[in-house]
Amino acid sequence: MTPLNLFVRNCWYVAAWSHEITTSLFTRTILGEPICMYRNTEGTLVAVADRCAHRGAPLSLGRIEGDSVRCMYHGLKFNQSGACVEVPAQERTPPGLCIRSYPTVERNNWIWIWMGDPKMADAADIIDTWPLGHAAWPYKPGYYHYAAPHMLICDNLLDFSHIGYVHPTTLGGTENIALNRPKVTRAANSVRVERWLLDEVPAPFHTRVAQFSGRVDRWHFYDFHVPGVLVMHSGVQATGTGAPEGRIAGALEFRSCQAVTPETTASTHYFYAVPRNFAIDNTEVTETVFLDIVTAFEEDRVMIEAQARNLEFAADWKMNPIAADAGLAQFRWLMERRLLAEQAPNPAAPKPAFSTEP
Repeated sequence: MTPLNLFVRNCWYVAAWSHEITTSLFTRTILGEPICMYRNTEGTLVAVADRCAHRGAPLSLGRIEGDSVRCMYHGLKFNQSGACVEVPAQERTPPGLCIRSYPTVERNNWIWIWMGDPKMADAADIIDTWPLGHAAWPYKPGYYHYAAPHMLICDNLLDFSHIGYVHPTTLGGTENIALNRPKVTRAANSVRVERWLLDEVPAPFHTRVAQFSGRVDRWHFYDFHVPGVLVMHSGVQATGTGAPEGRIAGALEFRSCQAVTPETTASTHYFYAVPRNFAIDNTEVTETVFLDIVTAFEEDRVMIEAQARNLEFAADWKMNPIAADAGLAQFRWLMERRLLAEQAPNPAAPKPAFSTEP
């Protein structure tokens, strides 16, 4: 099984929503590394280690001077590339007196950060989350902090069979979703999960934003990308109106984007939004969708954090896979392969432990 305390580093992680980073200093720990972020005088993102090279004080407690940041412990100043450019009362700056800077990209209202080898950072590899930047798909942005390892949250998102049990009054409706096994396929760096619920009662989540005269067809199609980014197309439409055949005109459609970013080995950042294609100018619907999602994610958080506490007492415990684990098994296989590749650049690549190689 993929270790819960190891991170894939050579990939793009979501570090923040765009609105979180301003011309004030902002700190967030990612993969166990405190990061100091801000915008320079041109509005460009800056991300450097939140640890002064002198004695390790947080630069986020300092102040911005032009495009640089000054540590307010002993006054050292670092430019946006991490080089120390000033030491009070000292003409010469030691060459090793510098901090790490991190590649960042701002795209569709998410800020992405590269935590691995900067020479490998390629913005073309960033996952397409176009609904977050599309005016015809309104949403309210959300953020959660989890006291749990990131892989437990990834597992949850890769297995929607829990929806009928954990979310009966929000996203679920009935337990039938657990009886409808999804189609799971694997690509080079992602897992695709496709699930239909035909001739079902509408979920409470749907009835709070629309009226239905009878039963409905529901679908969840999503790609879950390394290192933990979900991009989903889901929807609901009256049964018998052609949704399974691709005729979805008039359906309530959602384009959920969710990102799971490790903070430490035992805590996680969770960024989410659920853009929709209906009632696009209705702010009350935006708020209703957001509150329903928050309620559902709180239900997830309670379960996952309880699971994490349980596992703290069982260091040697191993998951016993069932059929519903097909998606998470494939994703853990991908993650383990990436970990092996980073640990051994030219590996013989032993078979990952928790594998369902098709």
